[in-house]
Amino acid sequence: MSTQTITVDNFRQTINQPGIVLLDFWAEWCGPCKRFSPVYEQVSEEYPDHVFGKIDTEANQELAAGLQIQSIPTLMAFRDGVLVYRDAGALPPKALKDLIAQVEGLDMDEVRQKAAAQQEQ
Repeated sequence: MSTQTITVDNFRQTINQPGIVLLDFWAEWCGPCKRFSPVYEQVSEEYPDHVFGKIDTEANQELAAGLQIQSIPTLMAFRDGVLVYRDAGALPPKALKDLIAQVEGLDMDEVRQKAAAQQEQ
């Protein structure tokens, strides 16, 4: 599966679906974004069971601001609707694949328990 365009209209629906969703926040003028884009696209082809979305921060300024995107590219990973990774910077293919493997290996019951404990504090 190739990448999907994510906007304010389909953001919530996209991140709340079961499974793994990766989101690349980018802009046309961003040099590192342009270098990361083919890597992200190539890796997306290797993981057809995961959603790979791209969010143009210029076209979706309200969404980017609401998510406090301050540097691009920024990559977010969700699993079963839970944000499990967020970091700015382009990744090489191996690092992106390693990240995906780590997200696949998460014990989501444990992740939810830790999140609930943090919210109680």
